[in-house]
Amino acid sequence: MKAMVYHGGGKASWEDVPDAELIDPADAIIRVDAVTICGTDLHILRGHVPTVDTGRILGHEAVGTVTAIGSNVRRLAIGDRVLVSCISSCGSCRYCRRASYGQCTGGGGWILGNRIDGTQAEFVRVPFADNSTHKVPDGVDDENMITLADLLPTGYEVGAINGRVRPADTVAVVGAGPIGLAAIMTSQLFSPSHVVAIDLADTRLEAARKFGADVVINPSRQDPLAAIADLTSGAGADVAMEAVGTAATFELAVRLVRPGGHIANIGVHGGPATLHLEDIWIKNLTITTGLVDTYSTPDLVDLVAAHKLDTSAMVTHRYHFDEFETAYTEFADAATTGALKVLLTPN
Repeated sequence: MKAMVYHGGGKASWEDVPDAELIDPADAIIRVDAVTICGTDLHILRGHVPTVDTGRILGHEAVGTVTAIGSNVRRLAIGDRVLVSCISSCGSCRYCRRASYGQCTGGGGWILGNRIDGTQAEFVRVPFADNSTHKVPDGVDDENMITLADLLPTGYEVGAINGRVRPADTVAVVGAGPIGLAAIMTSQLFSPSHVVAIDLADTRLEAARKFGADVVINPSRQDPLAAIADLTSGAGADVAMEAVGTAATFELAVRLVRPGGHIANIGVHGGPATLHLEDIWIKNLTITTGLVDTYSTPDLVDLVAAHKLDTSAMVTHRYHFDEFETAYTEFADAATTGALKVLLTPN
């Protein structure tokens, strides 16, 4: 089969690899029908994720069809159409029993495209298949479903839920890339008064409006601190979400919130950021970080199936598998190409 293989030093290529095979009785083999590239994959190429070895097949999001199952798999059958979650769950360790699947100590967590071969391939082996896949409801297409592998659960859990968005809140989202847009979309489930998107790219601010931001700010032209102060009578945002992964954007998110506010860090950081405790110790702030657990995926699947969430507009660029390298290049240059999520399907 063919797959997108990481070679270190910012390099990856679409090439021949051994076929995916069952290793454990809890495994399933999934034929990949649709796959995408995550911002985390770009962080891997930049050397920000040292757990990824050279030779690893990248990717942790897919929609596909079950082609083989291990003897211990009970909930899946050959031919089932499934969503492959970005997080694998053993189902029995102390963390999985508390729905903290991202911290699984039984061999799961974020392993696909990280510690084991991932989904950017013609076929993928999925460990703990009963716990780590979700059947695709009738009438839900691949473009809506693919965003539920990682993007929507991350924006919802690590952003809206960890940030404790409440009715009538003012929510500031720093970074209007795909994760920021997911946070904007899912924050609306809690009826905030205002959702403010902050980004340097006007194309992404335009997208933010489509996904529910009622105020957009480009810091190259407008001071975000002053704008949020004007919007909140000087109080500051109730919730600020960092969705980029840089020191500057994290420090901005902290400055944007009112006393007693919440900062939800969603972005993947490749370097340190300064926490100015000398300024904020007195403000009663709550700061959360987190790897997504995907405990919310079943609820999000139901919302998409009921047409309460429409994520299809997230997919802006489409390619075939033999265009993987082009897809990576254009996704990495999103400020120019306008790419949000890219979808790749078999040739």
